[in-house]
Amino acid sequence: RLSGKKKLDAKSQAKCERIQHRVEEICAIAYAGGQPVFIDAEESWIQDAIDRMASEMMERYNLERPIIFNTLQMYRSDRLQYLKESRREAKNNGYLLAVKIVRGAYMEKERARALEKDYPSPIQPDKEATDRDYDAAIDYCLDHIDDIAFVAGTHNEKSTQLLAQKMRAREIPEDHPHIFYSQLYGMGDNLSYVLAKNNYNVSKYVPYGPVKDAIPYLIRRAQENSSAAGQVSRELDLIRKELERRRID
Repeated sequence: RLSGKKKLDAKSQAKCERIQHRVEEICAIAYAGGQPVFIDAEESWIQDAIDRMASEMMERYNLERPIIFNTLQMYRSDRLQYLKESRREAKNNGYLLAVKIVRGAYMEKERARALEKDYPSPIQPDKEATDRDYDAAIDYCLDHIDDIAFVAGTHNEKSTQLLAQKMRAREIPEDHPHIFYSQLYGMGDNLSYVLAKNNYNVSKYVPYGPVKDAIPYLIRRAQENSSAAGQVSRELDLIRKELERRRID
């Protein structure tokens, strides 16, 4: 309802205020401790409210360094334009835009709802279009690195290598304070450890929430990770080799 800008009833309004208070409390503590917070993306029909909340927190706390990060799912066909508009808004209002760039994981759900409710699907027509906008978003962030801090949230080895190559080509230092890599805790360790060893800024993304919400989230991430050709088998092979190295049966 809030994303649709509909008037809330008393119960919904109270729930919305509780959410706002919790987010403000988390962001204030993160700011005081100098620890970044990633606000995750959700389905398109509730994302507008999340975007507004994230922008409010960035305007409050991203004055000197990136603390609050919003998440952009590039499988949505409107997100590249939204990234550009968000940069202009942040620049006009004197704060640093901080975003986590991901491909996305609600594709079938989004298309099914669009079909059911008879509106144009917000999702890219195919994976190639998603990859194109993901790469374009990374390029845009690099082109405006003084105005944007960004996280490349990916388990895709090719995307990870490509960003590192682009940084070298632009003579951007590995530990630039506006560029981060992130993989989910328990996934993509072969990427995380190599990046960290080579002085890149790396974080392991740890989802937080009720089990009923966290388990489906992790399942979606595993499915998303398995969609990359050969990626899971390669990771399992690396784990197997490490176990052998440690002489563990």
